[in-house]
Amino acid sequence: MKKTELIEAVMQKMKFTHDRAVSKADVNALLDSLGDVCSEALQTTGEFTLQGIGKLKVSARASRTGRNPQTGAQIEIAAKRVVKFSTTKTLDEALNK
Repeated sequence: MKKTELIEAVMQKMKFTHDRAVSKADVNALLDSLGDVCSEALQTTGEFTLQGIGKLKVSARASRTGRNPQTGAQIEIAAKRVVKFSTTKTLDEALNK
């Protein structure tokens, strides 16, 4: 789902479920703010939870030896921090009905 599709879906959900009309600009601002809050939380605490959906968590990936596919030469891939996502049990169950 692209951002424009998500904005439309949120607008429709708010209109029919909560009987409240919201503008595209409001939903867009909300999504941008959510992204900012998520990024800040990951940088400061290392995790961000989306209630009912899942948790984003910062994890360390160790350095490792890789291979250049063009030359076949071995290269050292540096260690880095990555974000991992795990879904909630409720979402897992809903997807696997």
